Amino acid sequence: MPRWKWTRLSLFSPLDRLIVSPPDPVRVGWLREWTYAHRGLHGEGVPENSLAGYALAAGRGLGIECDIQRSRDGCAMLVHDWELDRLTGVHGPLADHSAEELAQIAFLDSEHKLARLDDLLPVLDGQVPILIEIKSRRGYEVKRSCRAVAKALEGYAGKHAVMSFDPRVCVWFGKHSPQTVRGLVMREDEVGMTQKPWQRHVALWAARPEFIAYHVLALPNPMVAVLRARGMPVLTWTVNSAETRRTGEAHADALIAEGDGLA
Repeated sequence: MPRWKWTRLSLFSPLDRLIVSPPDPVRVGWLREWTYAHRGLHGEGVPENSLAGYALAAGRGLGIECDIQRSRDGCAMLVHDWELDRLTGVHGPLADHSAEELAQIAFLDSEHKLARLDDLLPVLDGQVPILIEIKSRRGYEVKRSCRAVAKALEGYAGKHAVMSFDPRVCVWFGKHSPQTVRGLVMREDEVGMTQKPWQRHVALWAARPEFIAYHVLALPNPMVAVLRARGMPVLTWTVNSAETRRTGEAHADALIAEGDGLA
């Protein structure tokens, strides 16, 4: 567990701010060495978060970023949205369906079907690292999702890390699966819950992450620059253009990219 201390940084404001001490470089150094395919290497005929997209990314030598939603029976599913409508045409919440039922649902205009984290790990077989973003929201019992991901990862030797906008994910893995590298995802626009500096520092204090994944449209950022200078790996998302790629390369250590953001 990294050690924390209060320090005064006029760079942020006159208020005291909580800044994390550098994480163990042996544990987190690999995070900086890769570009990560956002939801796999998806495109025409290859859906986001599909096993086919992940396999294509691994074949190209890219790390993987994937999303986790939880099925009705508590399995970690490789899906971004809470609702199935956009991706599949099936109406309603993903959580209304069991993992077995979801495995029979195909992505729109595709023969590829929804899959579990358990299905992805043998496909990668440790060839490339994987960033696992656990989805959460207010009032959601995210601990069940954490348990589902930890169960799927049992015995997996490949490089992997979990991350979430929800600080509770870092807390859970720090307590129950401390061998797993854990990160905090943040954004500053109207969609996120960390628009204000004090909210970002509270999130850091609560999560105590070993890395952060920061919205590329919010870079450069003074807090991010300080954390990076202190040794915390900074990833940035979603890099999807030449312009955002330049921003990410200038102000972060690794890119989570798609489309024109991939070199």
